[in-house]
Amino acid sequence: MFIGGILSSQLASDPSLATLPITLMILGVAAGSVPAAMLAKFKGRKFAALTGLSCSMVAALIALVSAKISVFELFALASLLFGFGSAFTQQFRFAAIESSTGDDDTPKILAILMLSGVFAAFLGPEAALVGKDWLTSPYGYAGSFLLLALLILFAIIIMLGFTNTDIKEDKVIGQVRPLTQIIRQPIFIIAIGSATIGFALMSYLMTATPLSMHHMQGHSLHDTKWVIQSHIAAMYLPSLITPWLVKRIAVKGLMLIGTIIYTIVAIIALSGEQVMHYWWALLLLGVGWNFLFLSGTSLLPQSYSSAERHKVQASNDFILFAFQALASLMAGWVLFNAGWHTVVLSSLPFIIILFMLNFFYYRNRTQKTNTHGSRL
Repeated sequence: MFIGGILSSQLASDPSLATLPITLMILGVAAGSVPAAMLAKFKGRKFAALTGLSCSMVAALIALVSAKISVFELFALASLLFGFGSAFTQQFRFAAIESSTGDDDTPKILAILMLSGVFAAFLGPEAALVGKDWLTSPYGYAGSFLLLALLILFAIIIMLGFTNTDIKEDKVIGQVRPLTQIIRQPIFIIAIGSATIGFALMSYLMTATPLSMHHMQGHSLHDTKWVIQSHIAAMYLPSLITPWLVKRIAVKGLMLIGTIIYTIVAIIALSGEQVMHYWWALLLLGVGWNFLFLSGTSLLPQSYSSAERHKVQASNDFILFAFQALASLMAGWVLFNAGWHTVVLSSLPFIIILFMLNFFYYRNRTQKTNTHGSRL
């Protein structure tokens, strides 16, 4: 992500294609979601994880060669493979959930996994800079991909020690429902709606921010970098307290707070285009994304049985990352054709949908709590 746009702008014959590899990477995640889940179903989580990491290793080596010989098309292929491999690593969170002893552990597990994103956000750019000149290449960065390949190799070694979780499949006849029936459940719609809209809006506004700040408003690269780094930190640092929040306000409270935060983001973003307006908007956007993504992912297991988990998880990730890719692609087009305020205003209908999802979830949980004492 860090090198993609920089290197592509030098490799591509047309500068407008500089964001193509990033777009291909996101599309690769969406395309790999179903194969990743199906491979995990038939071959086990460990085999699927090693397959995904191996794909990422091949991608890193292809990117190394593309940087070495300065071929943009090869770098675009590497980006697509990176995304495809990442679809398998996205499945790690489901493997972790399946390793838990109860539903109450799910928010805590997800919070720990999301917190690792803080380290990734700093490790990635540092690895890129440290390895930049390890190998000679016309525009640099070939060595960065060599270091990335070594890091992926280290991940493969760690994954060799993983033991597939023994999941007790439901063998009752008729228990495995068709996907069309599963996706009509209110809890599925609420879970995937909150996570997908939260993710898509975050990508939409985040992608447009550096273009709006630097290219349209003339803010410095230093200020733009500071805003984006603050946003990334805000995406993952709340995971330190989300397990504590879930214990006190439950998932329904966390989802509502995330939606309210998105509303505040829109108000701030519409208030002005100074650095602090962008900074506060992106900072809160990261926090809101954390709450909504964790809420949606925590609720998803309530929509399926153990025998149905792979196809539902595959559908969830495909929808999630397909909409993220669409949002990223639309961000630049809307920004350059209609301006920053239109970008923000166009997000309001989706925030209203989030409030509607909150209302239906609160109503359904209130009814079930009165009957069963359900906690989530």
